[in-house]
Amino acid sequence: MSDKLNHEYSAGVVVFKRERGKLKYLVIKSLTGVFGFPKGHIEAGESEKEAAVREVLEETGITTRIIDGFERRNEYPIPFMKDTVKHVVYFLGEYVSGSPTPQKNETSGVYFYSKEIAAKKFYFDNLKKMLYDADAFVKKMGK
Repeated sequence: MSDKLNHEYSAGVVVFKRERGKLKYLVIKSLTGVFGFPKGHIEAGESEKEAAVREVLEETGITTRIIDGFERRNEYPIPFMKDTVKHVVYFLGEYVSGSPTPQKNETSGVYFYSKEIAAKKFYFDNLKKMLYDADAFVKKMGK
């Protein structure tokens, strides 16, 4: 790698809701078939939390409310972009309203899954760990 790295910054949300007494988590499927949590670029003038909430709405049609106290940060090289590192911050959010609707040209599916099903869909271990951390946090809150 060269001495000069490019940095990209994104924000996302692990969104939860209760459905018939059970916790469900919002998961997106990319156009390439990879499952994850909704996230996207932080625009000029936006806070990380504002960007995260906006990205959830744009990518999924879901409105969410950030729950204070949960924040996870990841960074990784972007394989198809030379000398570029991606920095992503995730927050925890509670479902407010909306129906899961994929964003055209961005996602091929939007789902609410149980923790067990969502974990099986994730390829990346860091997403599985974040899901388990979020689930433990929500249960500790008593939500």
